[in-house]
This record gives sequence, structure tokens and C-alpha cells, in this order.
Amino acid sequence: MGKKKIIIITGASSGLGQEFAFQLDKIMHRLDEVWLIARRKERLEELAKLLDTPAKIISMDVAKEQDNRAFKELLERENVSIRMLINCAGFGLMGRFEDLDMEEQIGMLEVNCKALTWLTYECIPYICKNGRIIQLASSAAFAPQKNFAVYAATKSYVLSFSRSLREELKEKSIWVTAVCPGPVETEFFDIAEKYGSTLAVKKLTLVSPQRVVKEALLDSHDRRALSVCSLPIKAFGILSKTVPHGWILHVMNLLK
Repeated sequence: MGKKKIIIITGASSGLGQEFAFQLDKIMHRLDEVWLIARRKERLEELAKLLDTPAKIISMDVAKEQDNRAFKELLERENVSIRMLINCAGFGLMGRFEDLDMEEQIGMLEVNCKALTWLTYECIPYICKNGRIIQLASSAAFAPQKNFAVYAATKSYVLSFSRSLREELKEKSIWVTAVCPGPVETEFFDIAEKYGSTLAVKKLTLVSPQRVVKEALLDSHDRRALSVCSLPIKAFGILSKTVPHGWILHVMNLLK
């Protein structure tokens, strides 16, 4: 019996993770199973009913070591070949660093950085030749952001890690793409803005999850290192490489 061909999606219960599941369900053929990972089991069950591809529901908290150990054991038991790993699990909080709850900010580090790193490490041995890794970063990775300090720092980590990992895995023909969208029309801001702070440019640059995912999958297919959706965010990415970050912070401060 051959290896089970699978895709793994974290953060699959909503937002971009859910949208990746929908779009891949339509275009991925000869796939045996999609593994849907998130804390909210009922959301995953609802999603699985809408997919034609058989789904394995894995209700887990990617920030908990006991859940991670169970996932590692699952990988060891199953005879799998991972065609794609898509790390979408993550969250952000807006507000002054000193005003936000410290435990929640540490939680951002745990989920956005530590969990993503750990899951990637455990999955790499099972990823097939010409397999893909998609890591959800953010345009916040391009430059420091006032009132988004920890979140922007975590996404800078994801971007740097992804680009370095890409170079290491080329020899195995595994291709890594970092996705760096601006504001996306998902539940993200329901959590991010709970302390009252808002993103001034959100209304001007907000895009749909469908658009972000479609472009990300195309860029991953083309083996691109980076996927950036929408012209304003692409312009910001270029600006962040050519203009001192102190100036960018000053201008962004004027917009708030």
C-alpha cells in the first residue's frame, strides 16, 4: 500500500486557513486526505462537510506541548506523504505594549513563532519531492509598527525564517513561500482590535480572503519566495526596503 497523500492546514477553522481548504479542495487531484487543524472542533466538522476531499479533523492547540506530542505520534503512525503544509494558525493584538495583557502577548509568540516552527520541523521529513510549505506572515513583517509591536515582530520572524528555510530545502525540492497580506476581511480584527486600537489604513487596503489565497497558491505553484496581495501592500513592501524605518514609523504615526 502506497503512502497516503495529504495536505495539512493549521488554523483551518476560520479565515485564510478555511479558505485554503476550500480552494485546494477544488484544484488538488489524487489527494487522499486533508488534515484540518484548529482548536474549534465543531468549526472543523462543519468545514469537513463542505469538502469533497476526505478530511481528518485534528482538534488541538498548537501552543500546547501535549497536543504537539500527540500530533508527532500521529505523523509517526500514519504512512503519509505531505504534499503541502500550510501554517495559518496565528493571531494579533493591537494597542500599546504596556497596556496589553502580558500573557496574551506571550501567547502571540507561542502561536505565531514557536508553534509554526515546531510544526514545520516535525512535518519536513514527511514532505514529498516538489512539496510546498506556505507560511502565513503579514505585511506587518516589513517594518516595525507602533501599537502592533509584538505582532509585527512575530511576523518578521516568520518571514525571515521562511526565506532562510527556503534556501535550505531547495536541495530537497521543497519550496517555501511566505504570504504577506495586508488587512484581510476575516475574524482577525475581532480579536486584534479588542483593546480599542484600530488600523487606520484598514479600510483603504482591505482585501478578501479569496483573493489572498488564490494569489498565494499561484505564487506557491510558481515557487516564489514571497506572496504579496494588492498593489498598495506591494508598494509598502518596496518602500520598506528603500526608506528608513524611522521615517515609515513617523508617517504611519501621522495616519493614526
